Amino acid sequence: MALSLSILYRGPLSSCNYACGYCPFAKRRESHAGLAADREALARFVGWVESRAGDHFSVLFTPWGEALTRRWYRDAIVRLTNLAHIERAAIQTNLSGRLDWVARCDASKVAIWATYHPGEVTRSAFLDRCRQLTRLGIRHSVGVVGLKEHLGEIEALRRELPADVYLWVNAYKREPDYYPEDAIRFLEAIDPLFPVNNRRHPSLGRSCRTGHSVIAVDGAGTIRRCHFVPDEIGNIYEPGFESALLERPCPASTCSCHIGYVHLDHLGLAGVFGQGILERIPEEPVWRSPEHRSEAPAVQASTSGR
Repeated sequence: MALSLSILYRGPLSSCNYACGYCPFAKRRESHAGLAADREALARFVGWVESRAGDHFSVLFTPWGEALTRRWYRDAIVRLTNLAHIERAAIQTNLSGRLDWVARCDASKVAIWATYHPGEVTRSAFLDRCRQLTRLGIRHSVGVVGLKEHLGEIEALRRELPADVYLWVNAYKREPDYYPEDAIRFLEAIDPLFPVNNRRHPSLGRSCRTGHSVIAVDGAGTIRRCHFVPDEIGNIYEPGFESALLERPCPASTCSCHIGYVHLDHLGLAGVFGQGILERIPEEPVWRSPEHRSEAPAVQASTSGR
C-alpha cells in the first residue's frame, strides 16, 4: 500500500548566520567535517525519497539554524519539487540566503516559512525578499517572535505586507505571564491565531497525527513521532519501517510549539490550515485590515482542555 506521509526533516546542521539572543544556535559555526556530514545525510534522505516513487510525500525542513545559506539545501528542494510523487517541499528560513534557485523549482510545490528577526535585518530588506517570493509565485508565510520590544516592528510589518500574506506571531513562553492583557489583544489583532500559540496545550493521551501520517526524521533516518518526543519508533532506511507508523496517543503532558500542536486532532487546526499546514498558511485568510475587520471570519480552533 502506498504511503501518504508528511516528514519533518532535521539533519545535523546546527548553525546560523544570525545572532538572536534567545536562540542557542545564534552565530554558531560548524566544522568542515560537520557540514560534510550534514550534506551527506541530506543527500541520502533525498535519494531515499526519490526511490519511493510509489508513495506520496510532503517534506518540511526544520533545521536548527539557517539552512538556505547552504547550497545542498537549495538543491535538495529543487530536486524534491520536481518529483511527481512530492506534494510539497517547505522550509523554515530567515530569508537571508539567495533566492535565484527558486526559479528551478516547481513553484506549485515549494513553500517558504519565513521568519523576520528585527535587529538582524532591516524590515525593508526582509520585505524585499518577500516581494521576490511573490514575483516568483512562491507560497510563503511570514512570522516573528512576539517579544514585547518588537511590537512596533510587528505592527509595521503587518502594515507593509500584502493583506493576503499570513503574518504569524510566535508567543514568547520562556517567562510566565510574559504578556499583559493589552499586548495579547494587540497581537491577536495582528495574528488571530496568536491565542492558540500563546499557551501550552494539554496533550497527554490525546489523539495526534504524529507517528502515523506525520513523522520527524533525523539525519540518520531515525523516526520519532515528532521533534518533541524523544522515543525512537523506527528508521526509514530499514525494510519494513512502515509497520511502525501507528496511531498513538500523545505521551507528553503538553505541547506548545506550532509544528507539534498543529497535528493534535482536538484542536481542529488541520481544518484551519488545510493544504498549507506545513508552510503555516491558513486555508482561508484569518486577518483583515482594520477597515475590513468586520468582514473577517471567526477562527474556530478548539482550545478544549483548559
